[in-house]
Amino acid sequence: MFTGIIEELGEVVSIEEIGDSSRIRLRGPVVCTGARHGDSIAVNGVCLTVVDSPAELAAGTGEFSADVMAETLHRSSLGELAPGSRVNLERAMALGARLGGHLVQGHVDATGRLLSREPGERDAAGELRWEVLRFSLPGTISRYLVEKGSITVDGVSLTVVEAAADSFTVSLIPTTLALTTLGAKAVGEGVNLEVDVLAKYVERLLESRTLPDFPNLPNLPNLPNLSNPPHPSDLSSLSTPSGLPVDGTPGESE
Repeated sequence: MFTGIIEELGEVVSIEEIGDSSRIRLRGPVVCTGARHGDSIAVNGVCLTVVDSPAELAAGTGEFSADVMAETLHRSSLGELAPGSRVNLERAMALGARLGGHLVQGHVDATGRLLSREPGERDAAGELRWEVLRFSLPGTISRYLVEKGSITVDGVSLTVVEAAADSFTVSLIPTTLALTTLGAKAVGEGVNLEVDVLAKYVERLLESRTLPDFPNLPNLPNLPNLSNPPHPSDLSSLSTPSGLPVDGTPGESE
């Protein structure tokens, strides 16, 4: 599990094709600190496993390797990487640590494309205060997006500004532009998208929801249309379960 707060801008060192899969080697001194064989590291939002031996990691090169299966290459934008490509890196979150972004699984739901970049206001020194980016959105996941909700773009936890049927926008501050790959992302380039997993859980629960069966409950009274309430004198005509007064107050049976 990750937070979507990028720890480091890494770099692809090499890519070795192994059949339909690939072994990718990346440089990331920060995320390599204390890394062990089998650890999880998110690369552009894709959860990958460190495959280096303890001896290789102890060498202190600041590099690690991970295997990328054919399915992952097909469902993510990792297949577009090449030696020298910059990537967003984040280690798996520690239990009890601050959750600065939102819960990110590292399981890509779909890929999108950067459609446009629109600069926002500038300060007195001419520095950009923010930039609005619009990404394409596959219809298969559009229902999970809501304005002010969360989405992960290439591993970065972002807030949705506008959600349309086939696209969405996010507003990036200078820090995000400088410390992630989104600052240099060109129009037309692909990105990995992961929606908030909570939205998928809610959908699943609603799909399986059924009304409970209470066979032992008494028949309820035939209530009048509340949009046209009856006159008090008409309350005596209501049908009630046997033994219950019409006004609902306790009383003795005759």
